Amino acid sequence: MAILVTGGTKGIGLDIARAFAEPGVDVFLNYASDDGAAALAKTSIEARHARCHLIKGDVGTPECAAAVIEAVKRECKQLDQLVHAAVKPYITSALEADGHELAQAVGVNGLALQYLVRAALPLFVPGSTVFFLSSRGGRMVIANYVAVGISKALAESLVRYLAVELAPRGVRINCVAPSVVDTDAVRTLFGHKTDDIMRHAASDNPSGRAVAPEDYTGLIRYLASPAAAFIQGQVIYVNGGHNLMA
Repeated sequence: MAILVTGGTKGIGLDIARAFAEPGVDVFLNYASDDGAAALAKTSIEARHARCHLIKGDVGTPECAAAVIEAVKRECKQLDQLVHAAVKPYITSALEADGHELAQAVGVNGLALQYLVRAALPLFVPGSTVFFLSSRGGRMVIANYVAVGISKALAESLVRYLAVELAPRGVRINCVAPSVVDTDAVRTLFGHKTDDIMRHAASDNPSGRAVAPEDYTGLIRYLASPAAAFIQGQVIYVNGGHNLMA
């Protein structure tokens, strides 16, 4: 089995990669710049006796995304799981956003899903699955989150379009939206407010706690299994019911 995770050397992406890492599995971790974090991630994957391949590169353009997939092709003949978890956290409001920087962020955070899936088509087999990591910012306004929020909304729609075209190939795509997780990207976006946000994520949740890695990794493992063969093109929230509250 082979899995590619963009943004796979930190945070949610690394959590997902670890959940699939086991003997005989090829784990491809794509990252943009932090070589130190990549080395640590590789060690943690190999500790689970999986084969780990690091792929450094930005996925925000069709050419760069294709180069990442080409690196996978050099090692494997098929790709069983593709997870797009990479985030470019550009902090800005809508009216103050620089057009070029906003376009770059949307490329990485949203459009890269199409770039990656299109490039990976020759590697997919019946049963392959694709995942996009979304957030509530794709459906409601969060201060200075526009570059990520509109990207998530775009990609959630793209998931539905891709699902209809991938289904005849026996390939599935779904979107998983955990509640807020304490990651480097979240701390970049919210700075000194992050600790308060994380406390409220637990205290305000009707389930009485914040989301844990096993909540979303367990769901993704299930969705990647034959038991979920008829779940296609969905956005599934993993937040203990927090999105149900006004």
